[in-house]
Amino acid sequence: MGHVIGIDLGTTNTAVAVVVDGRPEMLEDSHGYKVVPSVVWVGDDGTAKVGQQSKSFLVTDPGRTAFAVKRLIGRHFGSAEVVDADPRVGYEIGEAEDGSCLVKLESGTLTPVEVSAHILRTAKEMAERALGGTVDEAVITVPAYFNHAQRAATLEAAQNAGLVCERLLNEPTAAALAYGFRKEIDRTLLIFDLGGGTFDV
Repeated sequence: MGHVIGIDLGTTNTAVAVVVDGRPEMLEDSHGYKVVPSVVWVGDDGTAKVGQQSKSFLVTDPGRTAFAVKRLIGRHFGSAEVVDADPRVGYEIGEAEDGSCLVKLESGTLTPVEVSAHILRTAKEMAERALGGTVDEAVITVPAYFNHAQRAATLEAAQNAGLVCERLLNEPTAAALAYGFRKEIDRTLLIFDLGGGTFDV
């Protein structure tokens, strides 16, 4: 059996952790970075680059670079959130036949699920390199407000990345669990999760 990893699939950045000897540890990529920018560049031949290596393309090649797709995943094309996101991204947001969103790059069209799968696959590969073994299971955090369609789309992205998602965990719940891990706390705590796309309490 392989390792079970925790993935914070963020709007801006993605992070990966694992429990080692009873303690949670953030994993690093081969260059020592603990976060992977949630950015995917796709070349004309379909080649995808994810994370640090694609971040500069936000400036130099925005038409082939997808980012902030977490704002689109599982949403209807005409929703207020998508209308709000449209002028903020360098790519065109299109409408799929089922009314969901498409990421229309100069190099091709992808769904938000496909873009998210690229990011999750990179997180999986990063964990396998760091742990020296197979990773096939994950717990993935999502915003507390995510509805059924958004959660289902996140599960589909994980499956496309070769991961079995054991559980989707609300981000503020994950933050609260991390704070209280192995502590005897007998008081009420207010947890603020200030992310690049959402602010959960």
